[in-house]
Amino acid sequence: MEPSVRPAIAAGTFYPGTREALASAVADLLGEVDRRCAPLDSPLGLIAPHAGYPYSGPTAAAGYREVVRNGRPDVVVILGANHTGFGEPLSLDDHRAWWTPLGETPVDRDLVSRLEQSGIRAAPDAFVREHSIEVHLPFVQVLWGVETPILPICVQPLPHDTLSDAAEALADALTDRSSMLLVASSDFTHYEPDEAARRLDRSAIEPILALDSTRFLDLCRAERLSICGAGAIALLIEVAARLGITDTQLIDYSTSGDTSADRSAVVGYAAISFSRRNHGS
Repeated sequence: MEPSVRPAIAAGTFYPGTREALASAVADLLGEVDRRCAPLDSPLGLIAPHAGYPYSGPTAAAGYREVVRNGRPDVVVILGANHTGFGEPLSLDDHRAWWTPLGETPVDRDLVSRLEQSGIRAAPDAFVREHSIEVHLPFVQVLWGVETPILPICVQPLPHDTLSDAAEALADALTDRSSMLLVASSDFTHYEPDEAARRLDRSAIEPILALDSTRFLDLCRAERLSICGAGAIALLIEVAARLGITDTQLIDYSTSGDTSADRSAVVGYAAISFSRRNHGS
């Protein structure tokens, strides 16, 4: 059977549902961007949030502005959270393309095949109601065009040995993709008072910046942190170490209270970049 196009499920809720309104919303969030048309000269990584654009959009846009000033990726790998628990611990997508009101973006089927050969399986159920990957797609489409391919992967929190094996497989598959952006889609603390959320998130961001996935996941378990994309973040850390993109930087941090003015129960958002030391200098 011919692979199908994955329809948008978050249009009209997490982000505007018409082409004109969505293009305008993303342009407003990005503002004036220092855009380079040349391909990235080395891989880059990015952690960015996936809540509704009025809340997490400014922080996500800050992360993408940091990437776009370095160039254009040939493929965008999006490691999504798995909010439903469906599918595999690590789930590949079986669609040929993903659709948003801005158009149809192809899935890099060559990378899917490489990862399938390494033992990672396609699990369509993981993507049916999952918004964490889709919410990033309009940023990719506006900045680099609908023709820029993506590789969507849903990630649950993984035991360390499984995480290490998955990171090896993904890094091996990406070895010849020097102009590649690897995105981990995650919000941070959920529904805590603003001051508590910021304190918890500071504690989680510190091991991320230190590229310590074990300490990050141990902290998530010990403190019962509600970071929904913890598995995606840990996988990005491990792949980044293998690809040499080990220069980390916190680009932006905010909470939903910054836009809603309700600080009684907020969600935290962070944009963190991963690059090679002296990249772009």
